[in-house]
Amino acid sequence: MGLRCKKWTLARTFHGEPKLSDFQLVEEEISAELQPGEVLVEALYLTVDPYMRIKLSKNLDYPEGSLVLAYTGWRTHTVVSNPKKKAPFGTLIKPLPDLGDLPLSLALGCLGMPGLTAYFGVLDKGQVKCGETVLVNAAAGAVGSVAGQIVKIKGCKVIGSTGTDTKCDWLREIGFDHVFNYKTKRVDDALKEFAPQGVDVYFDNVGGDFSSDVMRNHMKAGGRVVEVGSISEYNDTESKERSISKFVADKHLSIRGMSVSRYVDRYPQALAELLKWIREGKLKYKETITEGFEHMPNAFISLFRGGNIGKAVVRV
Repeated sequence: MGLRCKKWTLARTFHGEPKLSDFQLVEEEISAELQPGEVLVEALYLTVDPYMRIKLSKNLDYPEGSLVLAYTGWRTHTVVSNPKKKAPFGTLIKPLPDLGDLPLSLALGCLGMPGLTAYFGVLDKGQVKCGETVLVNAAAGAVGSVAGQIVKIKGCKVIGSTGTDTKCDWLREIGFDHVFNYKTKRVDDALKEFAPQGVDVYFDNVGGDFSSDVMRNHMKAGGRVVEVGSISEYNDTESKERSISKFVADKHLSIRGMSVSRYVDRYPQALAELLKWIREGKLKYKETITEGFEHMPNAFISLFRGGNIGKAVVRV
């Protein structure tokens, strides 16, 4: 017995910003006659870390109909032979947390990898202290929006940078003390106004010249920089050298790289606290949902153009 499924593959390597022509939609037939221990998963929501449902199973640990997180790529259906094989964030398939009446897609956002990245980035790497001033860029994204709210929960002043006035309005709604649109207000001008005494912790999702300016001109002596991502540089076709060693040394800055996969053993503790904050109304969320598997590349490309508020998810 065969099952027709769809998958997205790369037609060519990205050169600069990804384009629709870089992707190819492929249909294939997979066997639904499972071997012992195998499970067939069907995608319901997709992102970098997709959420799926067990459609067929010959594995007692994953009964048919159960909901799981699976690391299987952009596919509508996948047969997984070794569900407990190690993956970057635990195992290839793991049960979905009990979210109660909350949207299941939150397991991909503030209760998934983005929320965990924010949690450990702010608390473990940033080690924020009550009363400090914290800057978060890409603040309306899946990671930045959660990071800024955790900062507020811990009693700090949070400044958010984002790319549209609509996103600025939302950040004010969820409690950011100060926000600015970096496309219409220079970072130097914004931080002179909002953080005249300097920034204690910089939560960086962007990299590039923005980060160089922050570290050179606005960090306090002994400040901490949490390096989460550098989306402004991902599509660069040429390497740009930005020397930061002098002002890192002069200001005694501590730059701390953040990789959430190193915290797998502490995920349950973090998820419990994130869920508690959501229930208490302290942590708010927003999702940008794209309808239809065929629009997966569009949703991906939109990330590089700032098209999403909160977590970008594709509903299959």
